[in-house]
Amino acid sequence: MKNIEISPVSRIEGHAKITVQVDDAGNVADAHFHVMEIRGFEKFLEGAAVEEAPRITPRICGICQTAHHLASAKATDMVFGLEIPETAQKLRELMLLGQYIHSHSLHFYFLGAPDLVMGPESDPAMRNVVGILKSNPDLAMMAIKTRKIGQAITGVVGGKPISPVTAIPGGQSRGITAEQQAELLSEAKNAINLIEQGVEVAKPLFAQYSEAIEALGPVESHFGALTNGGSIEFYDGPAKIIDKSGNQVYEFAAADYLDYIEEKVQPWSYLKFPYLKQIGFPEGNYRVGPLARLNVADSIPTEKASALYGEYKDQYGIAQNALLYHYARLIELMYAAERAVQLLEDDSITGTDLRQQLSEPLLTKEEAEASGETKRGVGMIEATRGILIHDYETDAGGFIKRANLIVSTGQNNLSMDIGVRETAKQMIHGEEVSEGLKNKLEMIVRAYDPCLSCATHAIDGSSPLQVDIYDSEGQLLKKHLL
Repeated sequence: MKNIEISPVSRIEGHAKITVQVDDAGNVADAHFHVMEIRGFEKFLEGAAVEEAPRITPRICGICQTAHHLASAKATDMVFGLEIPETAQKLRELMLLGQYIHSHSLHFYFLGAPDLVMGPESDPAMRNVVGILKSNPDLAMMAIKTRKIGQAITGVVGGKPISPVTAIPGGQSRGITAEQQAELLSEAKNAINLIEQGVEVAKPLFAQYSEAIEALGPVESHFGALTNGGSIEFYDGPAKIIDKSGNQVYEFAAADYLDYIEEKVQPWSYLKFPYLKQIGFPEGNYRVGPLARLNVADSIPTEKASALYGEYKDQYGIAQNALLYHYARLIELMYAAERAVQLLEDDSITGTDLRQQLSEPLLTKEEAEASGETKRGVGMIEATRGILIHDYETDAGGFIKRANLIVSTGQNNLSMDIGVRETAKQMIHGEEVSEGLKNKLEMIVRAYDPCLSCATHAIDGSSPLQVDIYDSEGQLLKKHLL
């Protein structure tokens, strides 16, 4: 038995590897996607005042910070029983759209596109952002400008482009001025033009690599996404689960997610494996993110994104192929820019009714402990990578006793693992594996745009971390389990 290791998986957020076990006959016996990092934000939150959570959780990740900020804020709204005003909800949605524009343009053009623009088997020294800059500088500049617009929206609405701070229990701590509205509207309209140019470059690539789309990462699964009467939805709404044929299986509110989602641990990864509880593991595997959202949605309510969506659905229907996450991401990028324009053309976005205040003062920590009462808040939104859930249980004074985070990448974990394994079995025959073939296995993982900093948590504060100590000759001296 020979072990082939691809480490690290490149052009993703976080640290992971792929291992392939080849038997003596040269056939793949097994293969896995391994996540080796671990972070403890669920434990970090314990004991904190829940109103601080929207400021703590954005530090989980420098890319997904806005999604964590808003999911956390929605959870705190529920803890305190607050209904946010209309203008505050529009500002929060606009802030989230800023992240979509920033994150989707970053991932497609600089992390995913090199495989398509340069080719899966091209020189790895050029199969990256440097290659994009050299081979197609205009495309690279469009990507940079688009991402910058997304960051500008987040910075104005969220107070900071990285780790925003304005979403608070009951609404927003500040609004935007008419001048800021006009400036962001101009930027959002510019983003639409930039995205159109990028789409024209990208669409032919999906036809060019149709065989790779069919071959890489084969898996059939359920899909989950928020819904708004059948329309695509990022900020609010129940979660809808469909089967591989597109039939609805479940629909549930944020507070009820534990009745439908359960997590399992496997020995080859620190990243947990969520699945549909009532179906069981692994049959209850489901995927989230751009591919899932376009499978679940019946329509996209903006002109240009709707046209792209129609072409996509006519060609692929209920899409299962992992590489189509890239195509779906481009369509969502267009929708995010168009929806931002819609919000910014609405003058109520500059309204001053921004927050519902608490009707009664909070208990002190001592009073809360004496009462023994608990409260619960669950916030659920669509992060760029899929459904994100923040679940907090607090005492009567609002101090967090327990926190649970169900993160998008975890919900795609089983599909990434299956996709790597099945592709390896189809493509690897013999011990020699080319650089291009190794990259094709990485392409499966990259298609999901995994964010491993977001997704790795310790459920009870413990972690089976092992430190291996080697001498200068590479000999293993000691294994230490933390």
